[in-house]
This record gives sequence, structure tokens and C-alpha cells, in this order.
Amino acid sequence: MKEQPDRQSFFQKVYAVVKQIPPGRVTTYGAIAGFLGSPGSSRMVGWAMNHAHKADPTIPAHRVVNRLGILTGKHHFGSSTMMQQLLENENIKVIDDKVVDFRNLFWNPKLEVKS
Repeated sequence: MKEQPDRQSFFQKVYAVVKQIPPGRVTTYGAIAGFLGSPGSSRMVGWAMNHAHKADPTIPAHRVVNRLGILTGKHHFGSSTMMQQLLENENIKVIDDKVVDFRNLFWNPKLEVKS
């Protein structure tokens, strides 16, 4: 059986990465999981994002999308349009729940995170 990382410490590591995503950029659950050395833990990154709304200081969870640039976590933002609104406030265009120009806006934590 595959051993799961300690949930609370894993969430804190996820939040540390997500806090570094600059406005106007997005990353994926899988990119974060891979960066943290747990490439099979994309869903756990998603769970962390679902709980991020309770975190203080605020975690920019709206900048984390699925591997295709789709806003799969949008229902955890209080309304079905809030995630898109937050992204659009950062000049990220979204059409049909998908980030337009996703490849150019993708922020890769393996290249960008400062240790």
C-alpha cells in the first residue's frame, strides 16, 4: 500500500508553493505535487486548495487549475464564477471555464520556486 504524506504538513508545503505563484500566472495540481516529490498526490493538492479558504494569510488558490487549464476547483470559491473573476482580475482570460493561453501563463514550480 502506498504511504500517504502527513496531511497537515503536506498542506503547509502546498501553501508555501502556491503563495509564490505571481499574479497573472497559473500552475497545476500535478506540477505542485511533482515539485513536492509526490507526483501521485495531485488530488491531495486539490484537497489542500479546497481547505485554503480557511488559511490565514490568504492562499491564492484560484491560481491552481487542472493539467488542461480548466477551473476544476471553481465550486469551492463560494460561487461558480468567483474563481474566474479572481483570475480575470489578474488579466487572465477564461472562456468556458478554461484558461486561455494556458501554456504561456503556466508557472512551473520546478523552475520558479525559491528555496
